[in-house]
Amino acid sequence: MTAYPKIQYFLGANAPTGFYSLYDQLLPLERARAVYILKGGPGCGKSTLMRRVAGWAEEAGLETEYILCSGDPDSLDALVLPALGVALVDGTAPHVVEPRCPGAVERYVNLGDCYDAAALRPLRGELTGCMAGYKGCYQRAYRCLGAAAEIWEDQRSALLTDALVQKLERRARGILRREVPRRKGAEPGQVKQRFLGAVTHRGRLTLYGTALAQCGKVYELADGCGLAHELLLPLLTGAAAAGWDAVACPDPMAPQRLAHLLLPGLGLAFLSTGKDRLLPVRPYRRVRLDAATDGEVLRRNRPRLRFAKKVSAALEGEAVASLARAKAMHDDLERLYNPHVDFGRVEELAREVWEDIQSLE
Repeated sequence: MTAYPKIQYFLGANAPTGFYSLYDQLLPLERARAVYILKGGPGCGKSTLMRRVAGWAEEAGLETEYILCSGDPDSLDALVLPALGVALVDGTAPHVVEPRCPGAVERYVNLGDCYDAAALRPLRGELTGCMAGYKGCYQRAYRCLGAAAEIWEDQRSALLTDALVQKLERRARGILRREVPRRKGAEPGQVKQRFLGAVTHRGRLTLYGTALAQCGKVYELADGCGLAHELLLPLLTGAAAAGWDAVACPDPMAPQRLAHLLLPGLGLAFLSTGKDRLLPVRPYRRVRLDAATDGEVLRRNRPRLRFAKKVSAALEGEAVASLARAKAMHDDLERLYNPHVDFGRVEELAREVWEDIQSLE
């Protein structure tokens, strides 16, 4: 029986424009055999059900991929069993998941039936009050993240010259020649998107352990100004063209740009780091992206960069504080709901899902 390391990602991000979803990347439809869409409100046992199934899957020696909640990284939003083409996903807002091939692939699991509706009815006022405040905290967090991103973009654009882009592209070509052999006769590699990091109620969180569990050779990209994308994009394009599957990891503060890149088939990862994002191991190589910038441009813009970093950090801190208040309100909601949830029924549903998964083998 194979023992797999724990692989964890995010598929949603608290981003400057609001909640940014990659849930359409959960499983490619052509590889999906069963997707269980869990429906139900706060505290009804969705995460509990997924963890139960994950435990049985691990006991059976199956590779498991955990998708964490960016609002609360201690909670699960999805579980993927890649070898079986199976996934379980919380299909409620903000990451609503709709079936693409209902019945044949996707099945609904209704955990709302686990509520004691008669016991919850007298609590309606308290429940709606918590929900209203919860949404307001997220709206404020997104406004703060939006302002931080605008200032961060100003900092980045001050350094990103055409000469720097060309320099990083040349660096990428050199790395590809050295580290990424072409697979003869292979089709272009498959690219899946996953967030390796998120802005959470605990601050910025980057799941470096997930990369280290899959990749023994790590290039650290020391990136204090958001320049990693210009190196990572040609690396991704070249690796996929050479026939290697890749995990492309966008930046939660700028989801249109890459922050990290994993090539598990080569055991190779490119991980960006910063002042508040430190790599827990010694890298194979360290690339100082800030040092690649034009020295004169850097000197001329240093006061502007200091200001941008200070203000964007303060705004991000305000966003994190709002997310922490939202988390506290959600905890209050769950405390109201939990005593009125039939967790025995949640266990039964988990067992039914697991038995259905086993019947697919």
